[in-house]
Order: sequence, then structure tokens, then C-alpha cells
Amino acid sequence: MAWRSVGSDNADLIRKMREFGIIASESVAQAMIKTDRKYYSPRNPYMDAPQSIGYGVTISAPHMHAFALEYLRDHLSPGARILDVGSGSGYLTACFLRYIDEKGDDPNTRVVGIEHQPELVQQSVKNLNTDDPKMLDSGKLIIVEGDGRKGMPEHAPYDAIHVGAAAAVTPIPLLEQLANGGRLIVPVGPEGGDQYMTQYDKDSEGKIKETRLMGVMYVPLTDLHRS
Repeated sequence: MAWRSVGSDNADLIRKMREFGIIASESVAQAMIKTDRKYYSPRNPYMDAPQSIGYGVTISAPHMHAFALEYLRDHLSPGARILDVGSGSGYLTACFLRYIDEKGDDPNTRVVGIEHQPELVQQSVKNLNTDDPKMLDSGKLIIVEGDGRKGMPEHAPYDAIHVGAAAAVTPIPLLEQLANGGRLIVPVGPEGGDQYMTQYDKDSEGKIKETRLMGVMYVPLTDLHRS
């Protein structure tokens, strides 16, 4: 998917993505408008392209975050449990919480961001507190350091899981932590090879349905030592 635009500010960027059909719903637009990318992307926050956030890591292009919200929005309800693997700067994690809170304030909501870079864990906490400290203070949003390939069993099962890096094969541990009725979206494919954003839906009996959504290009899902 190649779509590029530049906004004069955050609201203008979101407006343009709505005009081009990238954002299909008002609820997703509002979550992204309320989460100003300037707090999470120090370079070119309103350009629709991946940007460096330091430590050899990039934040995904805004249109990919918009797609993630659109694909998962039916699973983002008050009281839901959400896992954001490779949470990076904390941007999409914040969008998930804002989307849910707009539907209703439920203290049981849990949005968990897991990131293996300790410096990015610290930076994302700083970003979130600069944006709005109430997000972390509420206890509904949690940032943890860890190997995202293993998920975060302590808060499972999850109604929605998003992965921001490419798994070489179907990530079984994440599927195991997905709730019945839940949805996982993850890029799948080898580094430098054909990768596809892939959607996994688990029905009420635990049966998995796999759907390819689009061709993508992501860095590989690894641990801190790229193993």
C-alpha cells in the first residue's frame, strides 16, 4: 500500500486520510485527532511515511495506524483487553485507549503495549505523559518491556492484538492468547521478502480463520538481539 500525504497539523493529516478513504469511520478519525503525532514522532509527525524515533526503530506511516484501527475497531469496546506488540513510541497504544474510552469509561479496560527496547519503553512513557498523564495514571494503559513474540500472558486473553513488526510465520503464542471472538492482525513473511498484513479471527469455539489483507514491508519481529 503506497499512499502519501502531508498535513499542516495533526487534524489536517487526519482530514486528508478521510478524504482519500484511508479512514472510513468517524470514531477512528476522532481517536487519531485526539492523539497528536507530534508527541510520538519527533521528525515529520504529519507526513504519511515511516519516521525514525531513534534506537534504529521507526514509527509506522499514519495510514498503517489508521488501517490497524479500522480492522480492529469492532473489537475495541469498553472493558476489552488489547495487546499492542512492538508498541514503540506509544502512539497506536494511545489511539486504542482513546478509541475505547470514547465508547465508555470502564475501569476493566486494559491496553497493554509491549516493547523490547528498554530505551523506547522509557521514551514511550514520557511521550504518553506529555500527551496526557491520565492515560497511564488510570491503569487502563500499561507499557511493559518484553519479547513481544511471547505476548503478555499475565493480561490474556485479548480481544484484539496488533503487531507492528513482521513475524516470519504465524505467531502461535499470540494466537493462544487471543480470546474466543478476538482478532489478531500481524505482518507475516520473511525479512526482505513477500510480507502480507494478515488477519486471524478466532470464533466462539476457538477455530482460527486466516485472511490476507494487503502486501506490506515491515522490519522483522525479533528480540533485542535480533534473534
